[in-house]
Amino acid sequence: MSADDGVLRAPHVLEYEYERSVGPVIGAFMTGLRDGKILGAQSAGKVVVPPTEYDPFTGEDVGDLVEVGPGGEVTSWTWAASPTSVQPLDRPFAWALVKLDGATTAMLHVVDAGGPESMHSGMRVTAHFLPSGERNGNIRDIECFVPEAGGGAQR
Repeated sequence: MSADDGVLRAPHVLEYEYERSVGPVIGAFMTGLRDGKILGAQSAGKVVVPPTEYDPFTGEDVGDLVEVGPGGEVTSWTWAASPTSVQPLDRPFAWALVKLDGATTAMLHVVDAGGPESMHSGMRVTAHFLPSGERNGNIRDIECFVPEAGGGAQR
């Protein structure tokens, strides 16, 4: 179409800018991360990590928060061989579901294992937190998980 075809054009940017408000459960989880602790919510005999405001199985309010981990077991994983600039680590890593000690559910995070040959389901990992002065109450306060023993990147 030419500029003289009678069609009006204008640039348009669609944005949804907002800040998420956290309730008492997610807020306590984030505060725990800032303090170097991982909290889960007791719910129907289970411990859900990360915690939710409501029991995902019954829809009821969750119970008390309890500390879990910082160690746990990889239940499944995939390797990110060429991380992009928006990913959490600037070197190859694994995305993994980690079932923390004391938790019933697994949480998604990254494992800095050095190479895919060092990864396997069932391996033990532990949370590596940012230094306390660099934490600000979000999931990235856990920089990554690292293998507890044997191969892979250790911190």
